[in-house]
Amino acid sequence: MTVQPAAFLRTTLPLGIDMAAQYDSGRYHSIWLPDHMVSFWPDSIWTPEFTDLAIASPSPHRHLDGMAVAAATAVLTRNVPIATTVIDTVRRHPSLLAQSALTISHLSKGRFILGLGSGELENTVPYGFDFRKPVSRFEEAIRVIKLLWHSDGPVDFAGEFYKLEHARLDTELYEGKAPEIWTGAAGPRMLGITGREADGWWPAGSYTPEDYAAKLKVILDAGEAAGRDMSGFTPALTQICLIGDEGEIEEMLRAPMVKSIILMLNARDVEQFGYAHPMGADWHGIMDFDPHVLTREKMIEFCEILDTRMIRDIFPVGTPKEVAARIKGFADAGMQVYKLMEYGAMGGAKFSAGSAAKVRETEDEIQKLVAG
Repeated sequence: MTVQPAAFLRTTLPLGIDMAAQYDSGRYHSIWLPDHMVSFWPDSIWTPEFTDLAIASPSPHRHLDGMAVAAATAVLTRNVPIATTVIDTVRRHPSLLAQSALTISHLSKGRFILGLGSGELENTVPYGFDFRKPVSRFEEAIRVIKLLWHSDGPVDFAGEFYKLEHARLDTELYEGKAPEIWTGAAGPRMLGITGREADGWWPAGSYTPEDYAAKLKVILDAGEAAGRDMSGFTPALTQICLIGDEGEIEEMLRAPMVKSIILMLNARDVEQFGYAHPMGADWHGIMDFDPHVLTREKMIEFCEILDTRMIRDIFPVGTPKEVAARIKGFADAGMQVYKLMEYGAMGGAKFSAGSAAKVRETEDEIQKLVAG
């Protein structure tokens, strides 16, 4: 089994699209592009009082459209696949997702991967989108996308969320092949949908190789039960980590932005590691909070009571060799493609400047381990 790193292309300002040619070098399995309206970093502590990153960027929410940046990346590269990680099925109608995906597939000559997820509160509710029944909407959206891709002539569809009457998408698939669909999924329903419908997967939260393997088994079993050949399915992983020597790690863990990583996790996630979530037992994590409403006082309290051992225990933390050893466990569990999200960079400008080099060194260490 081949294990490869993926490249991550920011879709925030300042835009790093000038890196596209470097990512097309053959080192990376694919280029992954997020699609957000809002980041999860709380506004109340994105100030020079708490981080010097706020001096360089006035807001952590300077997002561009992920599909538009993917289209630009498609024409700036020649070989590497391009994937959205992930677009939600709340803000975009599936007919638009189907058309946009085919557009980028043609621009990239068949290299586009449509990464989809059920959505997050922060990117939907503040803008007036209906965030009820997101998983059911997600499943129906995929059905509509595939119906439009694979139907000849006008089609009708009557679902709970979408209705088509004599709708058509006559744009042919690039060389007769539909874009792959990968999903961001963690819960049982989402994993089952992934097995039945998707070609690849990123877990939206999987913190141990054992958990990763169990979720992957649910996917593969669901696919096989639906009569699919799962041999070409791609298990992937986006992994938050902190990379540095012990002195650097200790300094990173004092930074409010690094501590804020725990906001992404729900209370059940951290309980599995023996901790109580600083935001309380009802905290639902990144899927269900708005960073705008987290006040300065609340975030100061959060940072004061957070036990940073939690971060060390949940995420890979340490030198490139130490982090690589943790990632090797996921490869053993079936992971084939990974991207390290080195959040030590959120410790401040001094750490962000060297973050990319640390990630590259760690990727090299991982490749040595998986090749052995």
